[in-house]
Amino acid sequence: MTRPCYVDPVDGTTYPLDVPRWRSDAGRPLMITALPGIGRGDIDVRERSIWRYRAALPMAIAPVSLGEGCTPLIARDWDGAALRFKLEWFAPTASFKDRGASVMVSYLRQAGIPAILEDSSGNGGAAIAAFGAAAGLAVRILCPATTQPAKVAQMRAFGAEVQLVPGPREESENEAIRQSATRFYASHNWQAFFLQGTKLLAYELWEDLGFRAPDNVIVPCGAGSNVLGCDIGFSELLAAGRIGRLPRLFCVQPQNVAPIHACFEAGTDTLPARDWQPTIAEGTAIKRPVRLKPVLDAIRRSGGGTIAVSEDEIRAALRRLASIGFYVEPTCAGAAAAASRLIAAGRIRKGETTGVLLTGTGLKASAFMTEFFGAG
Repeated sequence: MTRPCYVDPVDGTTYPLDVPRWRSDAGRPLMITALPGIGRGDIDVRERSIWRYRAALPMAIAPVSLGEGCTPLIARDWDGAALRFKLEWFAPTASFKDRGASVMVSYLRQAGIPAILEDSSGNGGAAIAAFGAAAGLAVRILCPATTQPAKVAQMRAFGAEVQLVPGPREESENEAIRQSATRFYASHNWQAFFLQGTKLLAYELWEDLGFRAPDNVIVPCGAGSNVLGCDIGFSELLAAGRIGRLPRLFCVQPQNVAPIHACFEAGTDTLPARDWQPTIAEGTAIKRPVRLKPVLDAIRRSGGGTIAVSEDEIRAALRRLASIGFYVEPTCAGAAAAASRLIAAGRIRKGETTGVLLTGTGLKASAFMTEFFGAG
């Protein structure tokens, strides 16, 4: 096998992995060249974290781990279908972002990077702050000024320097890119090793289901790191002959901020000129996903699709999930609303195996949840 490296998927330029990068010389996000995948015998069953799949990574990395991964997969009846809800808030910082943060921060520490910079609306920043603390790195997080206070408090608790940036979510990214001239930009949206962490979710679902692929995976989606992670991981399993087909990936976005859905529906890779509106699903409120085309390619390749759910649908799903014991943040409640739509339309059949990613806890949005459920 050719030695793995960074690759610019647009022009094919490659770069060695021993020099950390967050973008190509052309200013584009990088991927890592295709890997062969692993089998059951390659899983380190002594390890109860994502690092049980470390043989699937592109290089040997000494882990910075807090026990991330191995989250519950719970079957529940939903509109007559037996859905499998993946409870990602069992992660150390209570969101799926811990998977990518663990691998990315481990890689950067091993490469000798002493200080990192990230922009986030909450969960990504909390994850990188925590793993940065565990790795002994200095961490700075740039957040929209409207970020939920509980998420900002979590980042600061881990010792991160937090800067609140006025304006919409993209202003935090713009400011982080400006500051990247003086500190390494460890962005969960830009850094290829973050995706090497999120891809391990595919391996985990495969193992959860008795070493078979689900038929469908429903994914709350902002910038698309979980969509790309599932695509990379399941593609590796397919290449290794461990599964016979890719699961269909269904990307869920709030109707108020749904650029990936708009592009998919229009059959284009070009962002529409549209004034998006505020949404309670703040973690998916990404107006200009930096990896737009790869995300769209992944959805199309899988035979899946996109769904845009209204604010009322998100609220109804939030209540319904809570009624069966799942206390989730609004950002991921839309995945359950999308499941209802897909089942009703016959796009997901009731006998199929469908995973639904519940990416974060309602405790991350305590101010909203307190008001919403009338607990004040």
